[in-house]
Amino acid sequence: MVSAAPPLRARNAPEQYDDLAHAWWDPQGPFAALHWLAAARGELVPEPSEPGATLVDLGCGGGLMAPHVPAGFRHVGVDRNAAALAQAVERGVEAVQGDVTAVPLPDGCAEVVIAGELIEHVEDLPALISEIARLLAPGGVAVYDTINATLWARLSLVWVGERLPGGPPRHIHDPRLFVPPRRLAALFSAHGLEVEEQFGLQVHPPSYVRFLRDRSVPVHMERTRSLAALYAGRVRRTS
Repeated sequence: MVSAAPPLRARNAPEQYDDLAHAWWDPQGPFAALHWLAAARGELVPEPSEPGATLVDLGCGGGLMAPHVPAGFRHVGVDRNAAALAQAVERGVEAVQGDVTAVPLPDGCAEVVIAGELIEHVEDLPALISEIARLLAPGGVAVYDTINATLWARLSLVWVGERLPGGPPRHIHDPRLFVPPRRLAALFSAHGLEVEEQFGLQVHPPSYVRFLRDRSVPVHMERTRSLAALYAGRVRRTS
């Protein structure tokens, strides 16, 4: 029996994650691109300074970062969706159910904070950046990726991307929440977070062609100079 397609929700509607809760760990399913991005994000995560150092994974979903977090970290995942958190726990993530703009964790508890494919979903961006800064210990780093507020981003990642195999689910993004790099850097700076590196990301064409042809995985993400669509980076708490 073929499962019924989930309803087409309003853009960025939280209910979409309930509709798609079964699909987190399907590498060929509607969250396929999140697997590719998690691997790229993992390359930015430093080794823990000591065993048991805390890494806070904001908007962790089903725990897709678990295979890419260096050994030795206490991996704490924060998400509002209970079904997703249950899957994260199965992968060794310590689950905290809560809002990423009001995280129920103490100040300075994290050596690393991850905000992957999250920033462009949050209505109150200043509150999110404030929480990232609050959670980070002095000298700690935050790793992020998000979508630029450009026409090219809307075209490539929404208008076209939502219709391509492996692309984001329909209506998962709301372009009004996309964030220009300069605005993001300014918000980080206002909270004592200095951008160490920032770069564009795109699918590696040969691996994506293999995915289109026979659903071969994984699809690799490669760095680009252009920040016009998807971009990523790392910031450090300096104060």
